[in-house]
Amino acid sequence: MNVTPSASGPTDRRAATLVMACLGVFVAYLPVTTVAVSLPAIQAALAASTAQLSWVQDAFVLPMAAFILTAGVFGDVHGRKKVFQAGLLFSAAGAAVALAAQSIQVLWIGQALAGLGAAALLPTTLALISHAVPDFRERGKFIGLWATSLLVALAVGPLIAGVILDHAAWRWIYLLAIPVSLTAMVLAARLLTDSRAPHGRRLDWPGQLTAAPAITALVYGVIEGGAGSFTDVRVMSALFIAVVSGVAFVLAERRSDSPMLDLTLFRSPAFTATTLIAMITFLALIGFFFLLSLYFGLVQQLDTLQAGWRLLMVTAAAIVIGQPVGRLMHRVSARLLITVGLLVVSGSLFSLTTVEADTSFASIAWRLALLGLGIGGVLTPMTATAVASVPHHLAGMAAAGNNAFRQVGGALGPAVLGALLTARALDTFPGHLADAGVTGATQQSIVETAQAGGLGAVAQMDLGGSTGQALGAVGEAFLDGLHLCLIVAAALTLLAALVSAILLRTPRKAATATVRAATNASGRTPSALSADAVPAAPGGGRTQG
Repeated sequence: MNVTPSASGPTDRRAATLVMACLGVFVAYLPVTTVAVSLPAIQAALAASTAQLSWVQDAFVLPMAAFILTAGVFGDVHGRKKVFQAGLLFSAAGAAVALAAQSIQVLWIGQALAGLGAAALLPTTLALISHAVPDFRERGKFIGLWATSLLVALAVGPLIAGVILDHAAWRWIYLLAIPVSLTAMVLAARLLTDSRAPHGRRLDWPGQLTAAPAITALVYGVIEGGAGSFTDVRVMSALFIAVVSGVAFVLAERRSDSPMLDLTLFRSPAFTATTLIAMITFLALIGFFFLLSLYFGLVQQLDTLQAGWRLLMVTAAAIVIGQPVGRLMHRVSARLLITVGLLVVSGSLFSLTTVEADTSFASIAWRLALLGLGIGGVLTPMTATAVASVPHHLAGMAAAGNNAFRQVGGALGPAVLGALLTARALDTFPGHLADAGVTGATQQSIVETAQAGGLGAVAQMDLGGSTGQALGAVGEAFLDGLHLCLIVAAALTLLAALVSAILLRTPRKAATATVRAATNASGRTPSALSADAVPAAPGGGRTQG
């Protein structure tokens, strides 16, 4: 008996793919802000040093940044549905290990497992959407919802952590990820249609074995150099390994007939631009969120839930603007949307350089909302353009590459801006103590404590009658560092806007050349490309050869 598929079949498949992709990216990003705002509670419960605490976040970010490209290739070769489910399993396992952790070292293991899960989920969710929705105009709406789910995870993380920490131990912040991940795994088995990259793509082992150490060593070197000194032997060795592995990766990819990251993709100005923009922007923004959390806690003395509501201003505004921007993508060029969004982000960051310890929430709120509007205006067109600027059969590779550079930027952000903040704050701290009337041996003891354990360590000292003056000086020194970091972050997003304005132009000849180069590298002739394999121009129309 023959069964004729219903007309709603393709629509149902697209809807199911969207639901699963949104669940996947939600699971991937939920640990980012949930754990970030819980670090003080984790430190107190596990008696962790400042250096040990910094690796709680880094243990998640490092494997995510290092293995995104690898996960993208595994999805292309073995099936994106399988890698998607594996990512959910790793996320659930990581949350379970962290939930049961009795030491900081076991917590690192849980975070690393969750990071591997995020590495598998990020490229596969976008590749699944690209496969299910080949039309660029419709795909923009789907990617808009995908980006909204990412922002929702970032938004609810601090609120979930705040409520839990008011009523229970820190470890319970990991509970939600377990049933969500396992439920998504069951649903994926029933709802998702598997897909692979065509043309007999194979695993690129030389690429895998050089990319992972290059990214890991780079991020490790910057993190440790920022926390200590860039002249440290371990730091210099890590950066040397990063350079050597990076060069080896480029050489391996140029010689491979099935590369993990086809370097000819960078012949597309749109792909190159969005990759640079993703890395620069996330370096600035993730670093900013890290510093903003410290500002609310260290300077304004807010608890986790109060800080979470304030951070919600950014993500809520980004969510509100995300969907209209997704619908605008087939009418307004991605170049204009991204450039304007980045200029708004830069302007809002510059406006925040006037905040002080006693700045009211009403005064900060509109600037945070403006920041969110800028982020929401950038995220969807940036992601959609990266995927649409390459041949359709390379969408998974493009998504993985864009996400890899984005996560490297996100990993470097707290390290780079944190190092700048610490250097500036410690430089001005003695002067602020003297202005507050704290001098002599007491001042020396406080400064030495801050240099050894950070400004936050001063709050743990028993200073008697000098406590108020010392904490006031801590706030003033922190603000000096924060203002410098805000200027740097604003300058970085301004640089990203310049990259967008200059590079997000795809002349017809250049676009056609990119298609041919990437296609020939994969073993097909240009004439064999289907309509779906032709990349969409950043403005929303298809390029013509």
